[in-house]
Amino acid sequence: MAVLITGIGELTTNDEELGTITDAAIVFDGPTIAWAGPAAAAPDADERVDVEGRAALPGWVDSHTHLVFAGDRTAEFEARMAGQAYSAGGIAVTVEATRAATDAELTANLRRHVAEAARQGTTCLETKTGYGLTVADEARSARIAAAVADEVTFLGAHLVPPGAEPESYVDLVCGEMLDTVAGSVRWADVFCETGAFDEAQSERVLRAAARRGLGLRVHGNQLGPGPGVRLAVRLGAASVDHCSHLSDWDIEALASSNTVATLLPACDLSTRQPLAPARRLLDAGATVALATNANPGSSYTTSMNFCVATAVLQMGMSVEEAVRAATLGGARALRRTDVGVLRPGARADLHVLDAPSRTHLAYRPGVPLTWQVWRKGSRVA
Repeated sequence: MAVLITGIGELTTNDEELGTITDAAIVFDGPTIAWAGPAAAAPDADERVDVEGRAALPGWVDSHTHLVFAGDRTAEFEARMAGQAYSAGGIAVTVEATRAATDAELTANLRRHVAEAARQGTTCLETKTGYGLTVADEARSARIAAAVADEVTFLGAHLVPPGAEPESYVDLVCGEMLDTVAGSVRWADVFCETGAFDEAQSERVLRAAARRGLGLRVHGNQLGPGPGVRLAVRLGAASVDHCSHLSDWDIEALASSNTVATLLPACDLSTRQPLAPARRLLDAGATVALATNANPGSSYTTSMNFCVATAVLQMGMSVEEAVRAATLGGARALRRTDVGVLRPGARADLHVLDAPSRTHLAYRPGVPLTWQVWRKGSRVA
């Protein structure tokens, strides 16, 4: 059934030809967009929805989350706020709880968080394994994620589990673990960071994943300067995520590559790391994405609205740049052309704000502005 959504005061399309349209309308034909343009020129449809001058934009594309988990890390957060430094080792707490949880508990928790994100405008979401760290637990995490999320990433190389020898564990990740999960995932990631995996280990993991036909992603340059960006660019990874500590060389390398710099401002705030240098990246010509990094330890939020507001208020991005990074940027980090944009043929994902313009996302920080959410042509919130 075709649905005409009209009365859009400001329509952000992210399409070079359509641009931003005032007094706009958009037509969904089932799960895809059939038409977008001025409301006065809109074709007829089976159903008509008038949003009465509100702004609309593509659904958020959250390209970095860790939502197959169990347990709670409130105590760690409280300690960090009292001055304790963040380290990669806290992941082990979640690993223990996740291994102990049932499939039903993990699935219910994942569905709850995905629904929470959808109510705030997120219509395309990636999530990772990485809290199992055994062959069986990583395989079930991948299977559970594949049944719920739009995109699934294998992150067996999240941390060397307690008691394991690092090189032997990398062998396991590159061999039996990768073989077991490959049918349920599209991507592979590695935490290339002090306290997790060094450059040589990270490269082994990524090259093994590439041989299995998986796309590549990298956690890099979060806790300090490091090889993450260099490795991601050299191997043609789709994205390198965090990017809190970048050299001039890192920024130039990203700007001259197809690797997206995915920035995670909610995580930077929660871990009290420097906010990523968004302005330097954009000015250099790099492609930037914004994502939540939703996870129980270092960034327990599913709010892309919060990330956009933070990017504008504290990272030097314009509203237009931040919205683009949280939609089209995320799509590019996932190598997708069907989401993050509103044009004929794209997926019918729409986020309607209870505000006359997208500027209100930063102008009114913390205010719940999501009024209506459409995903694949159906109203979900």
